[in-house]
Amino acid sequence: MENTVWKFSFFIAILALISCNNKDEHSLGAFRIDIATVIPVGESAYSLLLDNGKRLWPAASDKKYIPSDNQRVFVNYTTLSKEKDGYDHYVKINDIWDILTKETILLTAMNKDSIGNDPVKVNAVWVGGDYLNIDFMFNYGAIRPHAINMVINPLKTTPSPPDAIELEFRHNAYGSTSTRLYEGFVCFDLKPFRVSVADSMAFSIVVKDWDKEKTYNVVYRYNQAALQNTIAETPIPVISSNEYY
Repeated sequence: MENTVWKFSFFIAILALISCNNKDEHSLGAFRIDIATVIPVGESAYSLLLDNGKRLWPAASDKKYIPSDNQRVFVNYTTLSKEKDGYDHYVKINDIWDILTKETILLTAMNKDSIGNDPVKVNAVWVGGDYLNIDFMFNYGAIRPHAINMVINPLKTTPSPPDAIELEFRHNAYGSTSTRLYEGFVCFDLKPFRVSVADSMAFSIVVKDWDKEKTYNVVYRYNQAALQNTIAETPIPVISSNEYY
């Protein structure tokens, strides 16, 4: 666990060093790394919606990227302009890579074995935009990619919180016995949980950690164009998506 803490702390320090300075944010040598949601425009163009509500238009790019609806990404970009044509900034895309983005599913007697319930360690849980973001650690033994899901569990016999929707963060290690830790990141779409008679929704996220079951409580507010409770300082981890899906 000491290596895990060191890795995470080291990346926070690196992220602080590379964050651009507001005084020269339009310099081609300055860049930012953020989490965003892809908004396709036509067949191949796209804009980006940051979790703080800002809209970016990729006026230039070093990377060829094929957009798809409701796809979350990490984006490394350089700001080229201030507000223009309805966008907060025109930007140059230095790098962009997809984040695993999934819907919550219903746990049933038929799929519970494939969903699994192996231990997983959560580093951080927060709501950004319309998504539940989870930074996590898992043991990977290179047998096959692990399965990561968020489920509603009607099979659970213990009572759920009366004032929140209870979800379970599930991990299927497929028999992997390795103690080598890998870091992952996943986003779950919360829009299907919206109801017209409310402007926010509370969630209790249950996670089977290595030593005990843990619960993380978050609130999804969807009455604003941008969530005011977004944690802008949340660190962006170094991840690989080849070990889980």
